[in-house]
Amino acid sequence: MRKKNKTFLWTIYFDSTKTRNEGRRVPKKLAVSTPKVEELQRAAKRLGMQPEVVDDAVHPSCPWKQVGLVVLPKTEPKNEVLKKIGKELTSLRR
Repeated sequence: MRKKNKTFLWTIYFDSTKTRNEGRRVPKKLAVSTPKVEELQRAAKRLGMQPEVVDDAVHPSCPWKQVGLVVLPKTEPKNEVLKKIGKELTSLRR
């Protein structure tokens, strides 16, 4: 998998139970409690993105736990993608 034109999304980026130091990348108001890879995939699909799921991926901060990963084609800055996915996740949980 080539990294150059891809955006990688880990569930920890959107986990409201984590602090910024622990890996959360979105504001608490855009985060949800223990998000799942399937939710990230659904949110990306609803936004018209083409998500690709890697189920057996492990985050570098916890290599003993398979958490999964969503890979998107890079079309805009990662911060913008994170905010859009965060908003969609919070609306999916309502």
